[in-house]
Amino acid sequence: MTRPSFPPYNVSDLGKGLKRKAPAAGRNVGPIGDVLAEWLPASGLVLEIASGTGEHALAFAQRFPNLTWQPSDPDPEALASIAAWQAEGPGNLLPPIALDVTIDWPIDSADAILCVNMVHISPWPCSLGLLDGAERLLASGAPLILYGPWLEAGIEAAPSNLAFDLDLKARNPEWGLRLVEDFAAEAALRGFILRERRPMPSNNLMLRFEQA
Repeated sequence: MTRPSFPPYNVSDLGKGLKRKAPAAGRNVGPIGDVLAEWLPASGLVLEIASGTGEHALAFAQRFPNLTWQPSDPDPEALASIAAWQAEGPGNLLPPIALDVTIDWPIDSADAILCVNMVHISPWPCSLGLLDGAERLLASGAPLILYGPWLEAGIEAAPSNLAFDLDLKARNPEWGLRLVEDFAAEAALRGFILRERRPMPSNNLMLRFEQA
């Protein structure tokens, strides 16, 4: 099963009450949204995996009114926070669904899948589960979009990313930054092609995969 999507934050760091706030969400929502404006379809349903606090879901539903936004998470506290944000959102923001990427997904199709900051704070089988689910849900040409810190073969990693990787592995040896090439190889086995990588602030990357 996936780990709760709140790490690497402590729940107490995310504010009190049902509606949580992640420190990074306010910083990265704008840059992520700018890339999504290029990569998302003009209409349809976007499934957000590991929505965490729900702040991104609200912001992106507001920014892309022609898209229906489906947040999800496996963690009950995260689901409560997402629902609290969703209650203030526009009509195209759906109530969150409980979704563990390693178990059968309670949704049959999507026009795009977005996953922010999950791959490095979950065991590797969760990445494989994400790809398995995306293979089932996405039609040819539909994007699977990921954001977060990654390692790349032949490219020197930023010291901050290396330190973050060590910190994550100290917390849980199954966590840690992944090689883009390892993820892309598994994606290729499921019919996905890495169409674009986009450098992002704070040494993060956005990756866009598509079904061939």
